[in-house]
Amino acid sequence: MIKSIREGIVIIIEVTVSDTSFNIVQFLKSAIATEASDEHLKVGYPPFIRKNGYIKRTNMPPLTKEDMDRAIMTIVPTSLIDDITARCDIDFMYEIKGCSRFRVNYNRQMGNPALVIRNIPYEIPMLNKLNLPDVLNSIVNYQNGIILITGPTGSGKSTTIASLINQICLNESKHIVTIEDPVEYVYNCKKGIISQRQVEVDTASFSDGIKYALRQDPDVIFIGEIRDKETMSAAMKASETGHLVFSTLHTNDAVQTINRIINMFDESDRDIVRRQLADTLRATIAQKLIYSEKNNKRYPACEIMVVTPTIRDYINKDDCDAIYELINDTNIDDMVSMNLSLANLVAKDFISQEEALANSNDVNELEKIFKGVYQGTRAYYE
Repeated sequence: MIKSIREGIVIIIEVTVSDTSFNIVQFLKSAIATEASDEHLKVGYPPFIRKNGYIKRTNMPPLTKEDMDRAIMTIVPTSLIDDITARCDIDFMYEIKGCSRFRVNYNRQMGNPALVIRNIPYEIPMLNKLNLPDVLNSIVNYQNGIILITGPTGSGKSTTIASLINQICLNESKHIVTIEDPVEYVYNCKKGIISQRQVEVDTASFSDGIKYALRQDPDVIFIGEIRDKETMSAAMKASETGHLVFSTLHTNDAVQTINRIINMFDESDRDIVRRQLADTLRATIAQKLIYSEKNNKRYPACEIMVVTPTIRDYINKDDCDAIYELINDTNIDDMVSMNLSLANLVAKDFISQEEALANSNDVNELEKIFKGVYQGTRAYYE
């Protein structure tokens, strides 16, 4: 039995288990039943879950070190058992057949083991079911270049990119190579074929995976995350040789994304990198999830920048303010600003105006949209 009680933003979940000792498999099944997105386990505290963006505390007993050790040994892959005692941070996947897949981060906190677990459902949602702007349907038809999905942890990047890749596989006769750490969503080969490779299992690193992917006859390459200049350089090289490259970054908008990439490199190389990025970048999709109190669920809001010749010129000139202005002009090349996306969610009655304003980076501009251009915003989307 599962019951929730709201206490401010913290919800206590009562979970009835058949055994007084902690059973991680049973706990994960119960968490999936509550539609949680994440689980947090640490010594000295009861388990926590995250649902709709909020951390929620269970009424289970505090976990002991013995509980944690048993839980870890239950879910850790055999190949990593020796590493658990030698390393402080490890990512791996775990699966409960018929229930869900789980991305697990093992870490240490004040000398004790801890686990942070992300739930990865089997089913990949269709792109048209995610309430995302229609322009994404044309973005997946690009033949080459780099498309970046950005946003903070827990903003829905993995789900969006999985839907994009799945749509390509369903509709195009292409070879898609994914390079992930670890592999999250598992795809089925449909009209196209998908090869999924895990860093440190199937390839040594992201940059190595990209380099060797070019010899594997790919049309599309998905890089789980761009973390360093070596991976970024390899991604740009792959796009320059006629491949479509998808990846993710932990940035909040298009301009932050461009600056983050440029600043990965030494100052002496940045002018060259800026020109290379201007030539290869096709679009950025900055995403956040907005919780609706009324509907008790979250909806994606997006800023979408499509790289036009004008934006390419602005990137070359390092004129980021002009890029902001162009994105905010809703009549140009399918650009979507974050405020326009928030206004669209309000127009569709998914979220309230107050919830939109609480998540806006430019409250004054959004208030003007609601007061003066609200009807135009509705018409733009519908």
